[in-house]
Amino acid sequence: MCARAIRAQQEDPTFSAGVKVVNLLATVRSKKGEIIRGLTKDDFLLLENKRPQTIRYFSQESDLPLTLGLMVDTSVSQQKVLTAERSASYRFLDQVLRESKDQVFLTQFDMAVRLIQSLTNSRQKLEHALESVDIPTRNELSMQNGGGTLLYDSVIKASVDIMSKERNRKALILLTDGVDTGSDQGLITAIEAAQRADTLVYSILFSDSGYYAGPFGFAGPDGKSVLTRLSRETGGGFYEVSKKLSIDQIYAAIQNELRSQYSLGFVSDVPVRVSEFRNLQLATKEKGLLVQARTEYWAAR
Repeated sequence: MCARAIRAQQEDPTFSAGVKVVNLLATVRSKKGEIIRGLTKDDFLLLENKRPQTIRYFSQESDLPLTLGLMVDTSVSQQKVLTAERSASYRFLDQVLRESKDQVFLTQFDMAVRLIQSLTNSRQKLEHALESVDIPTRNELSMQNGGGTLLYDSVIKASVDIMSKERNRKALILLTDGVDTGSDQGLITAIEAAQRADTLVYSILFSDSGYYAGPFGFAGPDGKSVLTRLSRETGGGFYEVSKKLSIDQIYAAIQNELRSQYSLGFVSDVPVRVSEFRNLQLATKEKGLLVQARTEYWAAR
């Protein structure tokens, strides 16, 4: 038996029926932000509720299928940046989507959450759907009954209705200024919904700096802290469009990250008697490396 086959047997154990394997995806970076590849499971330390756990499954994910949700904020505050978002999204999907393996859905959210394109591997369908993404018309705004920008509700809906049913690597990409003004549920519920669905959330803060500073505006709300927390606790990444960092550069960084993740699996040494969220801490033994991974998982009875 060749060395590669032996190593595969060691890193891909078979578990008996009923054993619950907890999986998490991780990205490792240097202090300079460079992605670190080539680590093994012995390079990691994993804690569940501060108890050390044995990593029993490990691989570097560069080729497994990806289920991706592209979620675009189409509230009025995004009107001036929507064209740039749409154009960059065309290019991103063209580069990241492998029609033989990956699936993508497209959602827009403003005063409502609308699924514009259900899961598909068709570039043509996705490009056509992106063309229809737009802010509400004046007539739609005049007919609005409550609500505002339903950011949190959109994450919850995508996690529960779509991602919870999928078994591939899963990630949501949010294009938004991070302002929620009408969701029925809050940030914590949105985070927990994504965690239950084993879904990473990548947040791209893209805002019209002049919108909230206008004559009828108000002090700009802090969307950055909201998006940072949402991404950090689900294991995704946070990015902000600026003069130094374009949306195309951000999309390139996300694509690179999605193709450079580590997948780790463990079986908890504490049986699940009551369904609950359990804390996760993942680190490398080598000092100075930064690990990006979700901080909790839903232990279902």
